[in-house]
Amino acid sequence: MNNPIAANILGTIGAVLWSLQLLPQIWKNWRRHDSQSLSALFFLSWAVAGVPLGVYNIADDFNIALQIQPNILIFLSLLTWSQCKYYGEEWSRRKIAIAFAAMAMVFGGVEAGLVFALRLAHERGQKWAATLMATIAAILLAGGVLRHYVDMIRTRSDAGLSLKFAILDASGDVTSLLSVVFQPHLSVLGLVIYGSELAIWIGLIAIVLYFRIVEVRTKEADAGATADA
Repeated sequence: MNNPIAANILGTIGAVLWSLQLLPQIWKNWRRHDSQSLSALFFLSWAVAGVPLGVYNIADDFNIALQIQPNILIFLSLLTWSQCKYYGEEWSRRKIAIAFAAMAMVFGGVEAGLVFALRLAHERGQKWAATLMATIAAILLAGGVLRHYVDMIRTRSDAGLSLKFAILDASGDVTSLLSVVFQPHLSVLGLVIYGSELAIWIGLIAIVLYFRIVEVRTKEADAGATADA
C-alpha cells in the first residue's frame, strides 16, 4: 500500500510509543530504588538490537519516524540497563556514566559506519547485507524479550515487569508494522522484525496477566481462610 502520509503518521505514533514504552519501567525502578530482578542483559541486548535496526531502517529509506525510533530505543535501553547495574549490582554512578557514554559512542559510530556500508551494498545490487541487519535486529529484539519468559517461569511471577511497558511496546510494534505496510515499497524484512516482536509481546502480556490473576486469587483465598479461623 503506497500511502506515505499514513506511513509517516503511523511511524510517528510508533516512535512516540517506543519512546514512552520504557518510561513506566524506568519510573518504577527509580521509585522503588530497585530493579526488581530485571535482567541487565535484556536491556543491553535491546540497546545492541537498536543498531542493526537503525541501520536497516535508515538504509532502506523508511520514513523519518522509523529511522529515529531505534535510536530512542538504544538510549532508553541503556538508561534502564544503568538502573539495573546501579540498583541490582550496586555499580557506582561514575562507573555507570563512563560505561553509558562509551557504549553510546560506540553504538553511534558503528551505526553510522554500517549505514554507509549498507547503502554502498545497495548500489552494487547486494541484498544480503540488508537481510543480515534485519535478521540480527530481529534475533536480538526477540532474544531480549524471551529472557522475560525464562524469568517469569523460573520465579512463577511477573518478575517485576511493568505491564504498561509491555502494552506500550506491543502498541508501538502494531503501529510500526502498519507503517511498514503503508510504505511506498513493502519491506518483508520490516514486517518480520516488527511482526515477530509483536507476537512475542502478546504472549508475554498474557503470561503477566495470568500470574497477576493467580496472585489476586491466592490473596483472596488466604484472606478467606484467615477470616474463617
